[in-house]
Amino acid sequence: MTDLYLASRSPRRRELLSRLGHPFEVLAIEVDETPRPGERPEDYVARLARDKARVGRQGLPPGAPGWVLGSDTTVVLDGEILGQPRDRDHALAMLARLSGRVHEVITAVALVDETRLFEAQVRSRVAMRPTTAEERAAYWASGEPKGKAGAYAIQGLGAALVTHLDGDWTAVMGLPLAATLGLLRRAGLTTVLDLPADAQAG
Repeated sequence: MTDLYLASRSPRRRELLSRLGHPFEVLAIEVDETPRPGERPEDYVARLARDKARVGRQGLPPGAPGWVLGSDTTVVLDGEILGQPRDRDHALAMLARLSGRVHEVITAVALVDETRLFEAQVRSRVAMRPTTAEERAAYWASGEPKGKAGAYAIQGLGAALVTHLDGDWTAVMGLPLAATLGLLRRAGLTTVLDLPADAQAG
């Protein structure tokens, strides 16, 4: 039985967490991601990361050991949360607002077991080059913006929209590895960076 679970169906978060080398299982969970009135972006992502982890934990058998990791990422422009696009028009409007601007990406991570909660938050600044309406329409047609905060994915074709990143690339992708490594170590979970070289080779 594993002692680590990822409360996310995101392929990019699964891939990122796997890099740390600790075995884990994926939990399919659902939480309400609607921002609360007046909720600050940093509070919003922290709440969702905690909610995801706790919902995942509640789904385990009673008394089962193990830690559940939840994470959430949001794009912030002019203090406004830019979540996942509702449709094509919404995505194109967000991409137009981001064009030629610097925005912030905030990612929160929460790790919970039956009684404990460890948290971290990473903020990054991303500069986008000016884009044309034709480029934005072609990007939407690629299918990549669907389901992505801010209507773009920096790990994919969206990287061609970005000119500079000040912060953590993996956080913008959805799971900050340095911060996650710190949480796993606090929980006493061993990663590939904690193993002797001979053990890794074996």
